[in-house]
Amino acid sequence: MKPTIEAARQLLKPDAFLFDLDGTLYRGSERIEGADRLIEKLARLRLPCWFVTNNSTRTPEEVAEHLRHLGIDADKGRVVTSAMAAAYYVKNRYPNADTFVIGERGLHEALREAGMRILQDRDDKANAEIVVQGLDRNLTYERLRLGINHLLAGASFVQTNPDRLLPMEGSFLPGAGTIGAALEAATGIKPVVIGKPSSILMDYALELAGTSSERTWVIGDNPHTDIAAGNNAGCPSILVLTGYCSADSWQRECESAGASPHAVCGNLDDLEQLIDGISAS
Repeated sequence: MKPTIEAARQLLKPDAFLFDLDGTLYRGSERIEGADRLIEKLARLRLPCWFVTNNSTRTPEEVAEHLRHLGIDADKGRVVTSAMAAAYYVKNRYPNADTFVIGERGLHEALREAGMRILQDRDDKANAEIVVQGLDRNLTYERLRLGINHLLAGASFVQTNPDRLLPMEGSFLPGAGTIGAALEAATGIKPVVIGKPSSILMDYALELAGTSSERTWVIGDNPHTDIAAGNNAGCPSILVLTGYCSADSWQRECESAGASPHAVCGNLDDLEQLIDGISAS
């Protein structure tokens, strides 16, 4: 599927790009065709690329290292995770608060760097002011119990991202949204969601990029997260058919998500052509 002339005409020349990762630049441990060339070309054109992910388990350096391992040039300073955005959010609203965390290394490190006081399991007599929850693949019943009781005692509830399933090779893992659903079912408390499709993550990325939403393109493969988040943040959004959607399913998925991209590209070579056309106009 080629990008249309009509789609190109409605887009402003970009000052920066916010790229989704899994399904857009790679699939697990496999680089998507053309991802390395595209990122290298945009660097030559002095068009900054930011790598924006709902994943809260990895640190920015770990995300950048994974990209470099796949041959995609990336610096940790251009990585934006939902853990970073969650830490930024709670730092501004609950500075130095006692925080109970359900999550992995990436989330713990981001919150510590933001100055939050992280309660340990042994601090079960203390009341947290906030519960920050992400994906935790070592979650125990006891930590779920502690999180529930902190919420019932009045703690605020922040969730890194709402993804309920994570596709793996031939199967699925329960995601952060699944854990959050358990906390919400037990307490009746809805979380503030940071990651896509919320605009909070995208607004944080835009602040780091220092660009306007109108001239910052969001590139992603999933209408329910990437495209919806781009729309919510006021950014032009480009759907690439490299992961979640196929040429046969993308319109149906966009209708289901209630999110329409500004252009659709069958692959990353098509995206490069679209960018070239806008840059030349």
